[in-house]
Amino acid sequence: MESHKDFMFAAVFLLAFISYGEGIIGGREAAPHSRPYMASIQVQEGENMKHECGGFVIADQWVMTAVHCLPTGPNGRKVVLGLHSLSEHEETTQMFDILELHNHPDFNQANFDNDIALIKLDRPFNTSDAVQAVEFLRAGGVTPDTGAEVETAGWGSLDDLETRPDKLKEVVVDVVDSNRCRRGDYFGRKFTDNMICAHRLCSDPCNKPYRKEDSCDGDSGGPLLFNGVAVGITSNGGKKCGQIRKPGIYTIISHYTEWIDNTMAPEEPSN
Repeated sequence: MESHKDFMFAAVFLLAFISYGEGIIGGREAAPHSRPYMASIQVQEGENMKHECGGFVIADQWVMTAVHCLPTGPNGRKVVLGLHSLSEHEETTQMFDILELHNHPDFNQANFDNDIALIKLDRPFNTSDAVQAVEFLRAGGVTPDTGAEVETAGWGSLDDLETRPDKLKEVVVDVVDSNRCRRGDYFGRKFTDNMICAHRLCSDPCNKPYRKEDSCDGDSGGPLLFNGVAVGITSNGGKKCGQIRKPGIYTIISHYTEWIDNTMAPEEPSN
């Protein structure tokens, strides 16, 4: 009995050490439906739907996400808007099939360059307090500079142990100098001019000294926001979530204005 207690204590201690060392991603639960542009991309798992990736509404019938969320096509996935909890029934939710998926043609699997995709829903969504589009930064707009406070949100893992939240979480992070993210001990040559990196190192009031706040697995495809405008898409930082030298990486949306406009342009009627 005593050895069992010792084992349990050791396990709890180890879990706490891993979590607070570089696993717990910080942040807080968002106010319900305070981010009405958030989308959950879900896949069928048995009789239930399981959250797999994030996304965000940018226009009527259009959701932006990351290519690596759906690299081989929709494959029966659904897009859910207007939700806060992944498990509780909410009258505000709207579920959609994916009518069209447009992955950027220059996406690079090796380094996740050009990690941007557009989803056309099978029908227009009903605008409400819980479902609305968010503005995104276009060409000519100013991408936030080093040290700027930016925000991201999602239902991604709380730690590297893949502990998932039920309710939407949000976090404020700081833009990291791109030159630092290009260093060999960070991302090296995998970090391109189409990327921005961000995280937050903090002590109080973050409860634990030097805790790292960051995006993680399952947050992919969600937005990075600056002054309420989407400037980035959560990309491949989630592979090393919470590590000091592996900030979250986000695709810079303004670099793709022409591709976005051409993709979303209404088809010309055939004669």
